[in-house]
Amino acid sequence: MKRALHVVRALWTLRRLSWSADQAAQLVEFAVSLPLLVVFVVGIFDFSGAFTLKQKLTNVARDAARAAAADPSGDLSSSSPIAVNDAFQIIHNYFAGNQLNDCGITQSTSPSNLKWTSTGTGNGCPSGGLRIIINRGYYFPLTGGTPPTVDCTSQAAGTGVGTLIGTCVSIRYAYPWRFGRAASLLGRSTNLPDISAVGVALNEN
Repeated sequence: MKRALHVVRALWTLRRLSWSADQAAQLVEFAVSLPLLVVFVVGIFDFSGAFTLKQKLTNVARDAARAAAADPSGDLSSSSPIAVNDAFQIIHNYFAGNQLNDCGITQSTSPSNLKWTSTGTGNGCPSGGLRIIINRGYYFPLTGGTPPTVDCTSQAAGTGVGTLIGTCVSIRYAYPWRFGRAASLLGRSTNLPDISAVGVALNEN
């Protein structure tokens, strides 16, 4: 009888030890998988937010380019022509209406070859802030052109190819990425780019 009790007690002790071993293994597995889970969750939210912002910037850049291209070009010699004012205000109002930080940006009145560049780094914006380029003299070839760059630099026409003149509007925004900090949990350092969008429209006047 005593031997049977000893056997039962030994079995219960072994079972308790196996339970505690399982719990320890689960804690180790959780500790190992938690950083990876955090990276996945942060990445999903971060990249979806960046994609949404990219779409918004693309839409407003196109709207601003179309509005400026439809304005008269007779006052382009001034420091603040109507077309540039319209494009800037469309972008500024869009940011305000969509609760986007405008980084305290103000309109540029110092053009360079019909290109106005405005920058803003205030209001707690990440490094890089917000940059808006409005090029009212954007040249691009009739055929064989390439997509506009984020600097709205005019393209050179090929030999025997006609050239069109349009308005290019570029917006570069310093998106506050969180994925880089999450990736550091895995020992990785990640530098992610700013979000940018470009819109071009053929000048009507």
